[in-house]
This record gives sequence, structure tokens and C-alpha cells, in this order.
Amino acid sequence: MSLTPLKFLLTLAICWQLAMAPGFALIQSKFYSYRQPSFDGTGKVYMGREIAQVMGYTGAEWLERADRAKEEQPEKMVAALGLNPTDTVADVGAGTGYISQLLAQQVPQGQVLSIDLQPEMIDLLQKRVDREKITNIRPQLATNEQNPGLSTNSIDLALMVDAYHEFNFPQEVMTNIVAALKPGGRVVLTEYRGEDPLVFIKPHHKTTQKQIRRELAAVGLTWQKTEDLLPQQHLLFFTKA
Repeated sequence: MSLTPLKFLLTLAICWQLAMAPGFALIQSKFYSYRQPSFDGTGKVYMGREIAQVMGYTGAEWLERADRAKEEQPEKMVAALGLNPTDTVADVGAGTGYISQLLAQQVPQGQVLSIDLQPEMIDLLQKRVDREKITNIRPQLATNEQNPGLSTNSIDLALMVDAYHEFNFPQEVMTNIVAALKPGGRVVLTEYRGEDPLVFIKPHHKTTQKQIRRELAAVGLTWQKTEDLLPQQHLLFFTKA
């Protein structure tokens, strides 16, 4: 029995309503499913975690807020990385370069690849590099949502500071990052502690240590340690399996 155009449109509308109903998951691929978005989420689910909405370039001022140094203690975080002066570091999701400029100080004979998906953020980052005359930061626009554009065996460390939970394709991005690691290379994530209700960040912009370890194990990374030396964030260290 064929459907009239009106019945066809009504059927599509009903299917869409069902797909958007709470608790309904439509399997799109072997990695991701979809459901009705939370207020701070995208509705895209990876290994049981709803991916968070991206903080756009219009929120760049928050990255440069005056009390960030006190709230997050990023200098303590960078010191804990144990970088060598000649290291090549990828700051993935670099934003305005707030963290990149701290990394650059630790690798005077090395290089910081400051990667972001938003051209507007890259523009802000380039202005920082020019203004502060930093010679070892290279702003780099990500190839696309699935690929940060890193060459194979090119980096000693990939750092993601409060960025991983926003990756729209975490499986693909992390697979590319793992391929970019040199032998002995490391991945470090800084994420607001999802286990702590007193960390007043939007729910999907926090992540538990258990969830991060599970997701990164899926791309061939081995957890080394977690440092909880920061006021509100986990600092998780990984190497290739």
C-alpha cells in the first residue's frame, strides 16, 4: 500500500518525535548514538557519555578571566607535565592560547602546536603570539572535526585542557592523536571532576576519571596515573599501550 504525500509527511514527523523522546537512542554508527539533547549537551552519545556543547569563540573572554590562575592553577599543571626543553607539544583545543604560552616557556628549544577548530580562536591565538613575540608557538587550524592535522610520529605530548568532553568525534580525534605520538609519547587530559558535586561546572562539561580512562583505553592508550593536585580538575596521564 502506497502512502499519500500527506501520510508520508505525518509518518516522518511521528518518527522524528519518537527519535527525540527522552531515553530513545538511535544507533548511527558503531561508535555513537543519539538522543534528545540535554541543556548543555549535543544529544550525541559516546560510550555512555553525552558530548558537551562547544564553547564558541564568543566565550573567549572566559578563558582569559582574571581569576583563572587562582581558580585552576595552570602553572602548577604545566609544571607537573615534566616537559623537556626540546619537546614538541600539541595543545589540542588551544582556544586563545592561554595554556600554550605557559607550555612555550617550558620548551624553549621545542615547539607548541596550538590547534583549534574555530578560525576565530586561531585569529585570537595569532594575535597573542604576535603581541607577546612568542617564537615557538605555531597556531594551527584543525583539518576537520575528526582530524587535528598532526603528522605521524611528530609529537612528544598531546595536551587537552577542558577540551576533550567537547570533541564531536572523540574516537576519530584520539585515534589520530595516538598515531601522531612519537615512541614513548604521552597524552594528558585536564578535566573538571565529574565525581565532585561541589565543582560548579555544567554537568556535561565535567567528566569522571573512570569514564576518561574507559574511553582512552578504547583507542590504545594506557593510563599511567592521575594527579589531583589542582583545585577542581583531574590531571590524567596516558601512554600508548
